[in-house]
Amino acid sequence: MTPTLNPFAAAPAAMKAWMDASVHIAAGLEPSLTELVKIRSSQINQCANCLNMHTAEARAAGETEQRLHLLAAWREAPVYSDRERAALGWTEALTRLSEGADLAAARAALEAEFTPEEQVKLTLMINVINGWNRLAVGFHLWYETGKAPAAAAAKAGQAPAAPAPNPQPALA
Repeated sequence: MTPTLNPFAAAPAAMKAWMDASVHIAAGLEPSLTELVKIRSSQINQCANCLNMHTAEARAAGETEQRLHLLAAWREAPVYSDRERAALGWTEALTRLSEGADLAAARAALEAEFTPEEQVKLTLMINVINGWNRLAVGFHLWYETGKAPAAAAAKAGQAPAAPAPNPQPALA
């Protein structure tokens, strides 16, 4: 897949602000939790770029293969804490708004596990990853694993590596 537009080159100031917001919003939440939320949202949105990036970042931060593999079936897997389950339920409810998600049940679980400030940060983070998913899918962006993680690049005030074409052939 070849990128149709590099948003970091086309609108560098806007993309820097978006990167900065992404890092700031996630601050104060556990890094492992934020990666699970980003991965789950990216699974729902079918964003290969963000799945590739955030599974690599989760592994680098110590996340287990078992938990990554079971994430799509998190409700059935006993490997997630109540706090993680509340975050994943809220992620799904907000990411699937048009599907008539049960916001009341998801919110009740969220309120039982997160402070009001954390609820706001988590909600904003879900909004941010959904935005990244749309940028990546819309412009066919691809993140090469092994390069500086996006969060580290943002903290350093840099854009992540320019989107590169996917070196793998498309799967039929």
